[in-house]
Amino acid sequence: MASKTAMITIAGRPNVGKSTLTNRLVGEKIAIVSNKPQTTRNRICGIVNRGETQFIFVDTPGFHKPRTRLGDYMVNVTKQSVSDVDAVLLLVEPIANVGPQEEALIEQLKNSGERVILVINKIDSVEKDTLLEVIATYAEKMEFSSIIPISAKTGEGVESLLEECGKFAEEGPQLFPDDMTSDQPERQVMAEIVREKLLWCLEREVPHGTAVEVNRFTERDDGIIDLDVTIYCEKASHKGIIIGKGGAMLKKISTMARVDCEKFMGTKVYLQTWVKVKENWRDSDFLVRNFGYRDE
Repeated sequence: MASKTAMITIAGRPNVGKSTLTNRLVGEKIAIVSNKPQTTRNRICGIVNRGETQFIFVDTPGFHKPRTRLGDYMVNVTKQSVSDVDAVLLLVEPIANVGPQEEALIEQLKNSGERVILVINKIDSVEKDTLLEVIATYAEKMEFSSIIPISAKTGEGVESLLEECGKFAEEGPQLFPDDMTSDQPERQVMAEIVREKLLWCLEREVPHGTAVEVNRFTERDDGIIDLDVTIYCEKASHKGIIIGKGGAMLKKISTMARVDCEKFMGTKVYLQTWVKVKENWRDSDFLVRNFGYRDE
């Protein structure tokens, strides 16, 4: 049987649901999700095998105005990811207004010459009648290959989206083995799971100033994984917030992370966490690269 591949980038503003859609397409959690913007920092590939076609979905950081070196890196990742692919999914909210971030992305997509599918997400949150107005508003801005309304949260319309993406598949060898669902190393997935729990448990600016580094990832003879993780934050006051009274917050974050790590690895995980201060690390090229955020 001839094989096909389709490399598809998912682009859009922060918090529009890109990681939720990636996880929904793949059928398991490979990208962290939170209710805060700019959750995704790296480019993450989700791999879906359907019949003779292998889909590689590239989940990108949200397109935003950068204020730090880390922000610069995230925007560069997005720009690189919308070129040299088979198609781009422009994910937008069901609002009949094209915001400045969408305007900038549309302009970039026009210049790239890539084929673009407009994906209107979160349709479970609006009346269906309003979608016609949203479609008309965006159709004035650009000629899309197709327009698909979906809910990444409930799964509505996602199968239709996958069928549409299949039209862009090119004949060629599969890029990943059948049993792979992500290109992320296990160490990176573990670090991201810890960072997700920081985003869920902490308020305001604290979680965005955190980075997570895996210092030890070893497997015992009985399959148990020993995982040592350091959480870096930008201020001593943030360290106190992350640890919490009597260590309660750090224990909560670590327990939530361990449960998800065990689900992902399919085995028991012994997790130890430490918190250290690295002031203004997001503005340091060296530290941004040191924590694994490198331009390709």
